Amino acid sequence: MAASIWLLKSEPNEFSIDDLQARGKQGEPWNGIRNFQARNFMREMSIGDIALIYHSACKTPAIVGYGTVIQTAYPDADALNPQSKYYDEKSSAGNNRWSLVDIQFSEKWSKPVTLKQLKTHPILSEMKLIKQSRLSISPVTAAEFDEILALKDS
Repeated sequence: MAASIWLLKSEPNEFSIDDLQARGKQGEPWNGIRNFQARNFMREMSIGDIALIYHSACKTPAIVGYGTVIQTAYPDADALNPQSKYYDEKSSAGNNRWSLVDIQFSEKWSKPVTLKQLKTHPILSEMKLIKQSRLSISPVTAAEFDEILALKDS
């Protein structure tokens, strides 16, 4: 079965693709997701899926590279930690409402694909990133992925 493709947003001042690269082979738990639709997408991820890394809330929002899912969804322990900014008082050890996956760095692109490029491209302007911009995780179709790669290499 072919790998699925996902787009994961990250604010680079909080956690950037360089931070992901620095984690090496151990990867990084993609924590703090507190939107049910994004969480559900995360729960659909499989080992080997492609995770496009999108830097948001910065001067030039863009897809800057990608990682690979190395661990499927498991409970996000931060939801149970009152000292965590991701604490959820409605979660409990027996009913943790939130999940995370582990992502390993694969590649940083020398030419990021900007939000402006995505919005003006006929195929890419229909991406969930554009249509549901509040989602921090969203699926990417094979056609969208091919177009993103073409833009990256142009």
